[in-house]
Amino acid sequence: MIALLQRVTRASVVVNDVTVGAIDAGLMVLVCAERGDTQKEADTLLGKLLSYRVFADDAGKMNRSVMDVTGGLLLVPQFTLAADTGSGTRPSFTPAAAPALARDLFDYFVAQAAQRHAQVATGAFGADMQVSLTNDGPVTFWLQVKPPL
Repeated sequence: MIALLQRVTRASVVVNDVTVGAIDAGLMVLVCAERGDTQKEADTLLGKLLSYRVFADDAGKMNRSVMDVTGGLLLVPQFTLAADTGSGTRPSFTPAAAPALARDLFDYFVAQAAQRHAQVATGAFGADMQVSLTNDGPVTFWLQVKPPL
C-alpha cells in the first residue's frame, strides 16, 4: 500500500459541490492499494503513518507525529499512485488493486484509523473529487508497504 502524506494547515475534499471531508492542521493523505495488498499491509502502513514524525517540536525539529499534535487526518483514495510510468507517455494502472479490493482496503484503513485517532475525515472512493489543501512547509512524504514476495 502507498500513502502520500502532506502536512497541511487545512485540507478539504468536495464532491458534486458538497464538502465530504475537511480538516484543519494535520495530514492530508492520498491512499492507494496495490495488487497483492491485504489488511496486513494496511495495518503496517497505518501504524507508520500515525507515528511518522513530521511536526516540529519545541526546538523546531520534526519529532512529533499527527497523534502527538492531535492533528486532523484526511484520507483520500487515490489509485493513480500505483501507476507504472516506466515506459511511454501514458501511465499503466496494472499495479493498482482491483476496484472492489481497493475499496475494501480503503474502508478498512479508514475504520482502523478512526479507532486509533480522534480526527479522521475522508474523500469518497470512486468519486470525481476536488481536493484543496495548504501544504505546510511544504512537507510531503511517500510511504510504501509492500507485501512479502
